[in-house]
Amino acid sequence: MNTEVKAAVQTWANSLSDLVPVLKGIDTTTKMSDIRDAYAKMLGQNQPPAGVRFEAVDMGGVPATLVTPDELKTDAVLMYIHGGAYIVGRPDGYHGIGGNYAKMLGARVYMPDYRLAPEHQFPASIDDTLRAYEWLLEQNIAASKIAFAGESAGGAMVVSVMVAAKSKGLPLPAVGSSISPWANLEHTGVSMSNREGLDPLNSKPVLDILARAFLGGTLANHPLASPVFADVTGLPPILVQIGENELMLSDAMRLANHLADNRVRVNLEVWPGMFHAWHFYAGMLAEGQQALESSVRFIEAGLIGAAC
Repeated sequence: MNTEVKAAVQTWANSLSDLVPVLKGIDTTTKMSDIRDAYAKMLGQNQPPAGVRFEAVDMGGVPATLVTPDELKTDAVLMYIHGGAYIVGRPDGYHGIGGNYAKMLGARVYMPDYRLAPEHQFPASIDDTLRAYEWLLEQNIAASKIAFAGESAGGAMVVSVMVAAKSKGLPLPAVGSSISPWANLEHTGVSMSNREGLDPLNSKPVLDILARAFLGGTLANHPLASPVFADVTGLPPILVQIGENELMLSDAMRLANHLADNRVRVNLEVWPGMFHAWHFYAGMLAEGQQALESSVRFIEAGLIGAAC
């Protein structure tokens, strides 16, 4: 990482310093709304490219942001599912990556603003995102023209929402791209220990607290919370991208193996030296731009394959 990226990642790491004390009840004065506002403002520093525009939309009762490129090349759409441990994050913080996907794909990108824990615990986020997907289908957009992408918690939901859609009997999207997925809330992968201190953004004790705030009384191995335990048979092609420095590395690899074991076409990319969701910094990090381009190629190929 260059100096600029290191500084940006440190700012990201510092942005949630108040979250754990609030979740544990140690800090009773800081409001969750303030933490979320600050987080969105911090991520919002990753600016979108020129040539895209943003507007608020309603996806069947789920508020969302629609990103439309000036140069629209396809009638296919991408649903981008943001991360934030199911606790923080909202579309206005993701204009950078959402805008990049819209411009690179030449496609409309929908970013649902799903409900967040701890006020709305599992499965509210998945229910909302599934409803947003249903709404796309209700707009007469064929499932074969819909792709999913997301990072972190959103990377896990790329798979979980497909599983929920399958359980409901809905047609499945054409393809998914899962970035740095938080795929196993049991946190049993070996990288949860041997990457501790190497991962600049996450630590296992904090991830354990965040997972419990999201899960409430639900077990961490619930298949919609941890897709490494889900019935993934019949899902469309999925790309899993993970940074080699991440605590989530082993569990992301487990997700890819689980998909492959169940006859899902899967590509696994492990990026040496990379950190959680490095794609955000595509404008200042060559590997971020390269990973985005790889994701876009996979999505485009999946959409073409589904149309055949």
